[in-house]
Parts: sequence; structure tokens; C-alpha cells
Amino acid sequence: MLCQACGSRRASVYQPHSGRALCRECFVEDVRSRVSAEIKKWGMIEPGDRVLLALSGGKDSYLLLESLALLHDPSRLMGLTIVEGIPGYNREEDLRKLREAARGYGVELVAVSVKDFTGLSVHEMVESARRRGVSLSACTFCGVARRRIMSDIAKELGADKLATAHNLDDEVQTAIMNIIRGDLVGLRRLHPRSRSSGIRRIKPMRKVYEWESATYAMIRGFPFQSAECMYIGEHPTLRARLRSELYAVERRRPGSLLKFLELLDRLLEAGEEEVGKCSRCGSPTSPGRAMCKLCELLEGVGVSLPPYLSRSPLISLRGLRGWGEGDAP
Repeated sequence: MLCQACGSRRASVYQPHSGRALCRECFVEDVRSRVSAEIKKWGMIEPGDRVLLALSGGKDSYLLLESLALLHDPSRLMGLTIVEGIPGYNREEDLRKLREAARGYGVELVAVSVKDFTGLSVHEMVESARRRGVSLSACTFCGVARRRIMSDIAKELGADKLATAHNLDDEVQTAIMNIIRGDLVGLRRLHPRSRSSGIRRIKPMRKVYEWESATYAMIRGFPFQSAECMYIGEHPTLRARLRSELYAVERRRPGSLLKFLELLDRLLEAGEEEVGKCSRCGSPTSPGRAMCKLCELLEGVGVSLPPYLSRSPLISLRGLRGWGEGDAP
């Protein structure tokens, strides 16, 4: 069967949501065009912007890296990878491959560990929580710590935007979780024009399905990380349960996730949400909260004075090149 886009090459990828069979080249171009369209539609990146890319080494982060390096001046991009400190998951080889790939696009990559930032690795947080009878999943500790580290480093490096590799599946799952919890503030923060978290976070891949991201990575031959986190099967989270249900819906009605997110974009008004300030570290937090989630979690596992309160956690990053020719952050 010939590709239904170019009509000249053999089709090898079927898109259920569009009903088209595409060749590898047209599939790659289709994914890139949607990333580009989303950036333009919401004004995610302007010429001259300094953009920090959150890169984990997984399939999604390689797509983010290549897409933005093709769409924006690579000298105005910088990559950040966060080492969670989970046995068997953070491998030096994966970090080396990611660093080499980033340099191939002209993008510098910096690595920061959760332990250097908070005083404990994610694994140590989980172990401490269990000893204290705190029943929280590893994903809770990991997610909260990663989000805070990304924001603080983006500010420290003088980035104008913080780009994350969240895909369509991620966005829809998060939206439904916020709806179930009655979290209107969290729901409104998903809007691509929201600026509630200080530095503007952008998600250029929010209209790309997870399976498309994986297919893209394989077609392009990216050496993405394949090791799974040791905690993946423990304490199934609401997100994990929603994921399986949404996959079933998408199989029955292809395109449902895309239509849901497009509708949500139209319904939400991205005004400036009122935010509070953490009494301990001064970071933005949800209205009515005395402490930010990270300070609260760390206090619960016995860390009363995390490194980010007493010193700059980025001291090891000094001496990095600037953003562009002769421009220092």
C-alpha cells in the first residue's frame, strides 16, 4: 500500500486518529508539523528566547530535543537532565548517549541530582517514608522534586521558557486527574498560555500521541533509555489506572484524546491564577497552602533543612557557556 500523504513511498505506519497509512518520511514530517503548529498557535517560543529543555533520556525527550533544535536557534537552547537516584534506572551510559545526542544538535546538557538538591535521592526518600509509615508512592516524591528542580534551574540559568516533553496522553491523564480531584487551579494551569508557575512552561508535544513519540524515536534510531523504574509496578497511581482506561477508549474511538484536549483548550480561560508563597522557601504554591509540596514532603521524611534552602544547588553549574554568542545567562 502506498503512503496516503505522498502517494509514492510504501506505507509503514497507520494513524488510527487520522485514518491514514503513512510512509516513514511522511509520518516523521507529520509529527514535526504538529509540534511546530502547537508552538506557533500558542506563541510558545519567540525569536531570541532562551529555552531550557527538560530531557530524561526517554523517547519523548529525544523528540523534543530534535524538534526544537530544528525549529529554534540551538545556541539558545540548553538541556537539563535530572538524576533521580533510583537503583538500576539512572545509568551513566544513558546519560552519555543523551549528552552526545544533544551536542550533535549544538545543545549543551547539564545534569543535576535530586540528592544534591534536596539532601535525599528519590530512593532514599521512599525508604525513609516507609520507615516512618508515610504511605506515598515513589512517583509523588519524584514528580514533585523534578518539577521544583526544573523551575529553580530555569530561573538560575536565565531561561525565558522551560520546555517539557509531555505528550498528548500525559496531558489528558493530568486533566482528568484534576477534574476528578476538583482541582480547578491545576486544570487551568494546563492551558498552554498559563503563566502561573513563574517561568512559562511550554509543552510543544502536547498534541502528539505517546505511541507516535515511540514510533518516531524508533524510526529516527534514537538511543533512548529502555530501563524501567523499579517502582513502576508499586502502589498503582490514579494516573496509571486512568492510562489503561483511556487507552481502551482510544482503541474504541480513535482520536478521542486529541478531541478532548482541543475542547479543553477552548473551554479554559488562561487567566493569571492566584498563587500563594511557601513560608519556608518562598516558592509559588497553591492558594491556601502554607508550604509548597516539596518542603512538605521532605519534612515528612525527616529533611528539615534541604540543600536548596541553605545554599545554591547550582554551584556545580557555574562556568557553563552562555546562551548564544557572547551572551552569559
